[in-house]
Amino acid sequence: MADDIARRPHYSEGAGHALNTPLQPSVVYRADSPDDLNATYDGTAPGFTYSREGHANALVLAQKIDALEGATGGMMTGSGMAAVSATMLALLDQGDHVIGGDQLYGRSLRLLTQELPRYGIEHSLVDPTDARSVEQAIRPNTKLILMEVVSNPTLRVADMEAIVEIAQRHNVILAVDNTFTTPLAYRPLSEGADIVIHSVTKLLAGHSDAMLGYVVCKSEAHSAAIDGVIQTHGFTPSPYDCWMAERGLMSFQLRYERAEENAAKLADHLAGLHGLRRVVYPGRPDHPDHNRAGALLGPRFGNMVSFEIEGGMEAANKLVRAMPNLPFAPTLGDIGTTLSHAASSSHRAMSPHDREKMGMSDAFFRISVGIENIDLLKEEFSNGFRSLSG
Repeated sequence: MADDIARRPHYSEGAGHALNTPLQPSVVYRADSPDDLNATYDGTAPGFTYSREGHANALVLAQKIDALEGATGGMMTGSGMAAVSATMLALLDQGDHVIGGDQLYGRSLRLLTQELPRYGIEHSLVDPTDARSVEQAIRPNTKLILMEVVSNPTLRVADMEAIVEIAQRHNVILAVDNTFTTPLAYRPLSEGADIVIHSVTKLLAGHSDAMLGYVVCKSEAHSAAIDGVIQTHGFTPSPYDCWMAERGLMSFQLRYERAEENAAKLADHLAGLHGLRRVVYPGRPDHPDHNRAGALLGPRFGNMVSFEIEGGMEAANKLVRAMPNLPFAPTLGDIGTTLSHAASSSHRAMSPHDREKMGMSDAFFRISVGIENIDLLKEEFSNGFRSLSG
């Protein structure tokens, strides 16, 4: 029996073909000869060698996201932050300067302000809604700008048209984290950006059961550098997560459109509840960047809604506990609605003073709106807000 197992017969699919992409969890791939292995490594023959250096499930998923972004050559990583980190580590050297939006995702901010300085990389944080602040931050050693089209979690809309022009005029690489907006609302490469990054974990995969990132570049040289960092640092994704995300991607547009429709209705509902200090949704005329959002994103105002209630942390705890049917979780993009709180999760490393300056008080929340029946969502929030008034 041991001899039979050792023979390891080749799997044959036969006349039938799998409807879904097969899951291939193999860590290593066999070659027929040293010449064949060399050809695979050199890229003159198709195939894979070792899954840290790429595998079939990652390739299939990357190509499908490429199609959404109007791109080619995208690369998968083990998380959204792995995609951001690989980009920074590959393209920035000691003595370089990077500019970031001052309301980037909390871990992206930490990467720029705490991790990269250890490698001798300088940084500046700017208001992405004010293109003049971006221009003023440019230095002779500025190498890269990292922006989110819509900020997390205050939902401010960057002046992308002006930022693209500034980056091109100063010959600076522009990387755009497109996680919030998704390719349905904004396609950065088509608008003049150099690099697009996604946390696929969020809206693209959509079920909170696969952690992945994605990065694609216009420049082949940038792609090669980032791919080398992904392989060397071990940022490679799991085949299983890629397989799961491919399944989620099939329903992405349907989920996005329903969640976006719900978000607009929920934002208007929140605006009428007692105890609300403000609601933030780019599709509402009272949003400070409403006109820019309409010009940049068209009708795609997204599924994210933020709001602030009267009171501080005590009121925040009271609200969450009064809505037991609404998951309180530090995530976004799930098929179901989730509620998160910047002060205790994504931006907890910032001081209360700095969070307040950014508009994120202890009573500030972000909703990632899902596809549920909108009446159920309205009822849940109505019950929660009633608790604030006793």
